[in-house]
Amino acid sequence: LQARALRVSYGGFIALDGVDLDVLAGRVSAVVGPNGAGKSTLFHCLAGTLRPSRGEVRLGGRDVTRVPAHARTRLGVARTFQQLAVFPSLTVAENVRVGAEQGRIADPGAVERALRLLGLDGPVRSLPAAALPTGTLRRVELARALAGSPRVLLLDEPAAGLDTDEVAALARVLRALADDGTALLVVEHDLDLVAGLADVVHVMAAGRIVTSGPTSQVLRALGSTDPRDPLDPAAGR
Repeated sequence: LQARALRVSYGGFIALDGVDLDVLAGRVSAVVGPNGAGKSTLFHCLAGTLRPSRGEVRLGGRDVTRVPAHARTRLGVARTFQQLAVFPSLTVAENVRVGAEQGRIADPGAVERALRLLGLDGPVRSLPAAALPTGTLRRVELARALAGSPRVLLLDEPAAGLDTDEVAALARVLRALADDGTALLVVEHDLDLVAGLADVVHVMAAGRIVTSGPTSQVLRALGSTDPRDPLDPAAGR
């Protein structure tokens, strides 16, 4: 998935100002930066829920800038949400089945594989989503995305609401997906997750990508041991 010269403005406010980004197969890319940097706007442009005023988004060389989100899902772009977006009245397995039905290929085994991969193939599979804790629901949402057999997986703060053990388990799953050839983009505030998972980090500020490079190099330059947002003036940067 490629973004080229993306620009988004709201009245006089420029949310994205000529952003270029490559999300490569078999790699985990991360986007970090302070609130208001443009991370969410970029994410929505890539997912198809927002159309840029300029620039383009390409999937496998195809221009999908004007292709809406549901059609990008059929082409192999799956996403999760910063605010949990599951169907509360459906069971875990039914939520995951929705993802399989909206995906790019018809694969009868996709639901069971996704449930197994995320540790949801036990009794929890039959429980309604409304009764489940946040950590489990994050896994349900990811399993639903994976059931569609995506080529590109866009993750909007996937560690939000997870404890340390759950974050570690999430990182193992995402690393395995990348190693299997999936292209992953993670927009995340949890720099520990980014440090242990991402191959490349892009730092955003004021609607632009201001720094990109290997994870260890970029986070070291940012002084990433501080748990607050990179480039946050309160963190002394």
